[in-house]
Amino acid sequence: MDAEQPSNSEPQVPSKDVERPALDRESLQQPNFLSATGIPQLEIVDSTGSTNADLIRAVTVEPKKWGDLAVLTAEHQTAARGRLDRHWEAPERSAVSVSIVLRPVTSQGMPVPTQSYSWLSLLAAVALREALQETAGVTAEIKWPNDVLVKGRKIAGILAQMTPLGDGSVPAVVLGVGLNVSLAEDELPVPTATSLAVEGATTTDRTALLKSYLSRFARLYRSFCNSEGDPAAGLAGGASLHKRVESAMVTLGREVRAHLPGDLELVGHASRLDEHGSLLVVDHGGREHVITAGDVVHLRATESGYA
Repeated sequence: MDAEQPSNSEPQVPSKDVERPALDRESLQQPNFLSATGIPQLEIVDSTGSTNADLIRAVTVEPKKWGDLAVLTAEHQTAARGRLDRHWEAPERSAVSVSIVLRPVTSQGMPVPTQSYSWLSLLAAVALREALQETAGVTAEIKWPNDVLVKGRKIAGILAQMTPLGDGSVPAVVLGVGLNVSLAEDELPVPTATSLAVEGATTTDRTALLKSYLSRFARLYRSFCNSEGDPAAGLAGGASLHKRVESAMVTLGREVRAHLPGDLELVGHASRLDEHGSLLVVDHGGREHVITAGDVVHLRATESGYA
């Protein structure tokens, strides 16, 4: 091989001028796809501040219009929001930005216990991880509580938000996912982020990626609801949600530094997840601490690795 030619095994950094086609509305809104996934409606907007904020407002104003698994996706988000009100913006058509309304009930119509809701963002992480592997040929890992990583760099973030009860007896959850797809290295928000294009994915077709994620999420979500939100129950004919998450979680087995409210800090060994999806950390004195997703400000490995 000529020494001046790049190796084909190395991921190629995309150009900022790469073509970024619009989502295929016809494919996404095809009746057969919606029927197979159980999605009652899928709306696509050209631009919005935040799909999560839009759905929370819509569910509050017109709760009956937005049923379980209703979807809103945007070509461009100008004020995407993460945990603790962190904001960012990606170039138009460079990412998958999607939010789903969830009203978790069993197949018998019984509400799923709200204490199981903390697993919904982790369920989304499992579904997205499967979609990236099978559709884009990219192996991803989960960082507790709500990030998806590739080679230690963040490729997607997940945000679950509870909505007001409205006129229903079951509180709705709006679950948002932001996936970096075609961003070039110098378009990424921070050095610890990455994208499918940067990672040399086999495809950056956002329509295919979105359909793959929605299909997998819907299948896992229905199974989770029908098991009454039990994370230890077998999920969609396979391992339990608890086992799937732990097997893919880069956080476990490492020493971590957790920044907590009030400028508190905890350093210890991340050992496992409990039945609520909280992280158990054993400090250097041997005491076990329970950290919930709502409490942690930042969680980082103390050694080199994910940020």
